[in-house]
Amino acid sequence: MSISFEEAQAVLARADCLHTAAEVDAAFDQMATSITQQIGEREPLVICVMQGGLIPTGLLLSRLGFPLQIDYLHASRYGGKTRGGELDWQVLPHHELKGRVVLLVDDIHDEGVTLSAIIDYCKQHGAAEVLSAVLINKQHERKAASPADFVGLDVVDRYLFGYGMDYKGHLRNAPGIYAVCSEDE
Repeated sequence: MSISFEEAQAVLARADCLHTAAEVDAAFDQMATSITQQIGEREPLVICVMQGGLIPTGLLLSRLGFPLQIDYLHASRYGGKTRGGELDWQVLPHHELKGRVVLLVDDIHDEGVTLSAIIDYCKQHGAAEVLSAVLINKQHERKAASPADFVGLDVVDRYLFGYGMDYKGHLRNAPGIYAVCSEDE
């Protein structure tokens, strides 16, 4: 499901900004410090969870001052929709996972179904340790998985966009974390 340029502009104009770019930058700084302390000397394989993890991964990597390798995978339950469905594995990681410390980077930990399946995949393929980093942890009681190991910001349970999270395929690049107004849900 896609929307027009004009519709995307209207959704952005009506949305509530929950966190500014400055607040998001501070969250990335805090995450990078924690990640560095925990795995900075272990040459992790950082895996970007596409597509939502693209912006958080890029912004986080530039803050990690230690040797690492990067890869990506693409597994989605949304496919441009506002509600999740079955997990669709589109691209698997290219690097060998066996014996590696793996850090998964994604945009949001909502219910955790996708993240949990990806963690299981990495463990089944021999990862020595799998950690997860998410910019946003949505606060609610519907979690299907454990919380992420590194969290930038806790946010209320609303439909969000910006910094990797999209609204019907648009607005991933919004300059903050925004909540969609009720008429656009």
